[in-house]
Amino acid sequence: QVQLVESGGGLVQPGGSLRLSCTASGTFFSINTMGWYRQAPGKERELVAEITRSGITNYADSVKFRFTISRDNAKNTVYLQMNILKPEDTAVYYCRASTPTMGYWGQGTQVTVSS
Repeated sequence: QVQLVESGGGLVQPGGSLRLSCTASGTFFSINTMGWYRQAPGKERELVAEITRSGITNYADSVKFRFTISRDNAKNTVYLQMNILKPEDTAVYYCRASTPTMGYWGQGTQVTVSS
């Protein structure tokens, strides 16, 4: 079992920055891909960014060049640095971690971009 705890959400003005963190704990051999998804009201959950254990990254087109995903394998932690935030980035952001056998979700953290 893997437990994911997210932090770092909040309210920020357009153009501002936030940094999300997600730490995995529990009993597991290794975590492969870690990533961030988001879900806005009335919309489906979508991939924001993901990163493999070796550091290969993948971003949604809407966040490229504004968001940066990184991870610390020793701490089982993934980060999402979000810059130049826009109102359309407002959503609940979910962390996801995949082991060789299963995928796990965090509880979500709210990010609101508003003046």
